[in-house]
Amino acid sequence: MNNSKSNTPLNLLFIGMVFTMVLPFIVSCGKNETTVTPTTNTQLQVVNLSTDLLPVNIYINLRKRDIPFRYPTPSGYFSLAAFDTLFQIRRVVIGNNNSSVNEISIDTTLKSNVKYTLFVTGFKATNSISHIFISDTSAAPTSGRGKVRFVNATAGNNIFNVTANGTPVFTNQKYKDVSKFVEMPAGIYNFKIYDQASTTTILSELRNVTVLDGKLYTLYCRGIVGRTDTAAFGMGVLNNK
Repeated sequence: MNNSKSNTPLNLLFIGMVFTMVLPFIVSCGKNETTVTPTTNTQLQVVNLSTDLLPVNIYINLRKRDIPFRYPTPSGYFSLAAFDTLFQIRRVVIGNNNSSVNEISIDTTLKSNVKYTLFVTGFKATNSISHIFISDTSAAPTSGRGKVRFVNATAGNNIFNVTANGTPVFTNQKYKDVSKFVEMPAGIYNFKIYDQASTTTILSELRNVTVLDGKLYTLYCRGIVGRTDTAAFGMGVLNNK
């Protein structure tokens, strides 16, 4: 009994030392568990290129983003959470119930720190609304160069060729084709687009496009060949990096 009593202070001291050593580990583990929040720099932009769909909204995991997208203005990039994988494009039908009609659904897995572009294409009048969903990433270009790719977002059977300062860079581009990124020396370019069947008739021209060192760009076409109103055929360019 005397030995038991004499050992009690030593036992308490030992327990205290163990607790002191273990406590920081417990606290550290607790902090890790409570602060594990998915972080991402995933970004998306929407380009509504349907001439007759009118403004549309995007629903991300069934939640509407407040700002609508109008033809043909790109939205610019906005941030997403890593779990935002279900996209729906809906047009608003004004009526007694103000219902919303779902036109496009995309269920995909996104990656952190990646930019994406969603092109809305086709025509409501012919029930051909569709989309082009692409990743806006590529290996860094050689020093002193940028990279450009081409997207044919003009619904129909047209096949296009594109030149940059008179040099062919994209050929035989069908509807929904997305070319590979092509390296180009940094500088100012005039892009011209032709029908595949003609090398002389310029369908559209985009002048004074600056390609910067180390940057990525997406050149695209939109509208209807031969139209002269707001649905007229033309080109645009997006800065992806």
